[in-house]
Amino acid sequence: WSETPIIVVSARGEERDKIEALDAGADDYLTKPFSVDELLARIRVALRKARYDQSGAKDEAVFTNGQLSIDYAAGCVYRDGTELHLTPIEYKLLCLLAKNVGKVLTHQYILKTVWGTVMESDMRSLRVFMAALRKKIEPDPTRPIYIQTHVGIGYRMLRIENE
Repeated sequence: WSETPIIVVSARGEERDKIEALDAGADDYLTKPFSVDELLARIRVALRKARYDQSGAKDEAVFTNGQLSIDYAAGCVYRDGTELHLTPIEYKLLCLLAKNVGKVLTHQYILKTVWGTVMESDMRSLRVFMAALRKKIEPDPTRPIYIQTHVGIGYRMLRIENE
């Protein structure tokens, strides 16, 4: 394990290969063919995340990402200063994504961490909870800016640059 960002570049595009690499600790997975611009963008994201991690921001009592804030001590979530009412599962999902901002978390990892099990039937529940969470935290759930779906793999919280 290392603090150095790891981007897997591979010709192997099978879902299983991607999941194994991400579960093993990779921060991102890029399948050939790809453009140099896409690779450079992914490197910039990985470096931003590494700088954020090294700043110690994960240890703060309040996580802020754009207009979204999580007060871990109080167990409250705010968007644009307005408190959001989340279910316990939605809160756990959001905290898990926030504590791993920038990293793709696989469906299996999320299920194991939040539900404690990895059953095929739980996958539908995960999708339902993620949709409900997006409706609450995203300014426009049809064009999410906070939670990105990686089809067949999992989800990632994107870092929003404050202006």
